[in-house]
Amino acid sequence: MCGIAGIVAREGNVAEADLLRMASTLTHRGPEDSGTYLSGHFGIAHTRLAIIDVAGGHQPLHDAGQRYALVCNGEIYNYVELRAELEALGARPQTHSDSEVALHGYAQWGEAAFARLNGMYAFALYDHRERALWLVRDRLGIKPLYMARLGDRIAFASEIKALLPLLPRREVEPSALAQFFQNQFSTGAPTVVKGIERIAPGTAVRIGADLSTRVHRYWSATDVRPVQMSHEQAVEAWEPLFEQVMREHMRSDVPFGVFLSGGVDSAVLLAQLKRYHPHPIKSYSIGWQDARQRDELDGAARMAELFGAEHRAIRMDADAVFRRLPRVVWAADDLMRDYACLPTLALAEAAGRELKVVFSGEGGDEAFAGYGRYRPDPFERIFKSLRFPGSGGFRVRPELDPDWVRRLFADALQPALAAHRAPVIEAWAQTPEDWSDLQRRQYVDLRTNMPDDLLVKADRMLMAASVEGRVPFLDHRVVEFGLALPDRLKVSSKAGKLFVKRWAEGFIPADHLWQHKRGFHVPVGEWLRGPFLDALAQRLPGAVAIRQWCVPEAVGQLIARQQRHGDVTREVWSLLQFAIWHRLFVEGGTAAPQTEEDPLAWL
Repeated sequence: MCGIAGIVAREGNVAEADLLRMASTLTHRGPEDSGTYLSGHFGIAHTRLAIIDVAGGHQPLHDAGQRYALVCNGEIYNYVELRAELEALGARPQTHSDSEVALHGYAQWGEAAFARLNGMYAFALYDHRERALWLVRDRLGIKPLYMARLGDRIAFASEIKALLPLLPRREVEPSALAQFFQNQFSTGAPTVVKGIERIAPGTAVRIGADLSTRVHRYWSATDVRPVQMSHEQAVEAWEPLFEQVMREHMRSDVPFGVFLSGGVDSAVLLAQLKRYHPHPIKSYSIGWQDARQRDELDGAARMAELFGAEHRAIRMDADAVFRRLPRVVWAADDLMRDYACLPTLALAEAAGRELKVVFSGEGGDEAFAGYGRYRPDPFERIFKSLRFPGSGGFRVRPELDPDWVRRLFADALQPALAAHRAPVIEAWAQTPEDWSDLQRRQYVDLRTNMPDDLLVKADRMLMAASVEGRVPFLDHRVVEFGLALPDRLKVSSKAGKLFVKRWAEGFIPADHLWQHKRGFHVPVGEWLRGPFLDALAQRLPGAVAIRQWCVPEAVGQLIARQQRHGDVTREVWSLLQFAIWHRLFVEGGTAAPQTEEDPLAWL
């Protein structure tokens, strides 16, 4: 698990100073080793968190003939099988690193190699003979990869903050900012920093010597075809598949643990880890000290005891949560408002004191239809479909109250705010005609919310603490299996994720599996009151970002509303987070805030 960065120029040489500046912003992703490689108009940098071949996996990697150079972030889980196949074909790997199979795979099979890699990865591979650079991102977007076109050169990096030093100026992209306010995150190619774009999941971008680009999509969930089968037939296919996925994901030269919530997916992971691993698993969960809202610590502790885990339970209060906000905003990099980032960073910090790898249950609800939004009331679905054509009636409600949207934001942002449904409509339109409404909903989330919200949280919060997160439910084979299942095996009118729950009844208590799904909630609304809000009312309206993109007087009115009624938490928190983000990434440098700091000091 690492950070990668690089530059390719049309003419002239790449400066090592630029590579070192980029790499210096990524040391949290790889604090144990670093390396650079320059060859005239091309240069790459790598920061390493050593997981596989701890002693010998230094990067950048090269083949024996020095034709190819590679830097990779992530894990290629089927590297054992690929290495054996490549060696049989004459390859001579120089390390035991999983990343090296990407280099020799490309040398052997060309771009067809990308579809043979199982795992979570983002890598850059340069071909000296062709003067071509490949930027490749894993199928589901588990690992991040960004690119910036800078006139006579193109730069890439694992995080936005690594590209900021190269920009001639830092500006906000209005369309992405509007998506953040209306959807909680932005999705698609443009990021909230103008000029920096995302490499899409499941794609490889070829950059030629003249900086021309060609996009090769080597995988898409839309290729999945529905399969009719019984529950028994599904279990027969599922068990060997999931066993293979788990065994591959457990490949590690360092110990690992698991983030344990009170839900189904993390309990399944713990059960499978216990099944295939001879030693007790370290598990971590988090809850609240001073909130009325119920947390999941009791359920997590019960599962830990059931499977003999060495369990760590963490409790946080409002002050500890709020004081982590500047660090969380810096770590998230991409502007997104997910309250769960706050405890996730705390969990990662706790795990990072003992481990470098943790398993997490992201993806189970998307792959197997666990959310309530996947089984809507039929009349509500029809109404929303008619009101918002092309959306299927899915994810059309804005995050913020429309009245406050009209009052809060400057005229220049209003047109973009009205177009926030565009990514959902685009994703819906990509779905095959023979798919069910449920499959389409799953796909829209896998295409938008998953890579650009949930996986931003999972990757950035863990990597900020130098911890690798592994997410077996987002192995592409698991996702394909879940999408292909008949609807009746996934949902009923009252419950979702039926297949996984019925299968797991063999090893997890039924009352845990079939409890009402509550999700992981952070009681920000309960805490966002009192003196903190009074101080925020004095500081936030004057923040640079607020004065540029909002109506300061309306911001003051909004905070007063929260103080009286507590019903505009999302609006207030979104503005607070944007102001801190703007201070960090647009107005200032990219230096990391301390683990805990007063968020008001960053306004």
